[in-house]
Amino acid sequence: MTAFLLIWSPKKWPWPELPDVAKRVAAGEAVADVWGCGFSRSILPGDRVFIHRVTLEPKGVFASGYVTRAPYEVPDATKKRGYRLCVDFVYDYLVDAHHEVVITRDELRKHPFSVQTWDAQTSGISIKPMAEGALEKLWIERTGKRARPVVAPHADAPAKSTKEQASQAWSAANKAAAGKRAARVAMYFSSPKRPNSPPGDGEGNSGDT
Repeated sequence: MTAFLLIWSPKKWPWPELPDVAKRVAAGEAVADVWGCGFSRSILPGDRVFIHRVTLEPKGVFASGYVTRAPYEVPDATKKRGYRLCVDFVYDYLVDAHHEVVITRDELRKHPFSVQTWDAQTSGISIKPMAEGALEKLWIERTGKRARPVVAPHADAPAKSTKEQASQAWSAANKAAAGKRAARVAMYFSSPKRPNSPPGDGEGNSGDT
C-alpha cells in the first residue's frame, strides 16, 4: 500500500462544512469525499491518503483515509488541458483543522519527515517510504488504530465533495471560463478572413505571424 499527500489551502478552498464532517467521522460514519490529485494517475483503490493544511495556521496533517476510486477526469474549463484529475476516498480520521491538526508543520521539519516535500503546490504526490512509515506510526500513536471504514459499493458516479461552498465557487469559475472560451471561438469564426490566410487554432489566434 502506498500513501499520497493531499493539500488543503483554506485561502483557495473554503470549507465551512468541515466541523460537521469531522463530527460525522468521529461518530463512526464512513464519510466519502472527492479531492483533486494534480497530475497523478498512479493512485489505486486501497492506497492511503493524508491531508495537509497549508498557507494558514494551524498548518499540518489533520486527516487520513483510504482511496476508493482511482483517478478520473472531471471537465474543468479553468484548466488548459480541459479537465482535472480527482480521486474518491473515505475518511478514517479527521479533525476540524480550523482549530487543530494532528501533526504540526514544525514536527514535519524533523528527520525522517524532512525527507518529504510537504508544502507541495498540488495534491497527489507520493509520500516517500521513509517518511510514510514514520508518519503512520506517529499517526496511530496519536489517533489510535482503527479498522478501515466500509463504504457501500458505488456506480461510476463520483463521490460528492464535502466542501460544498468551495465546489459552488469552482463550478461558477468553470462556467465563466467556458463562457469566455466560447466567446473567443465565436469571435474568431465571425471575424472576416483575408483571402488565402492560414487557419487559426480555434482559440482566437489567427495563423498569421
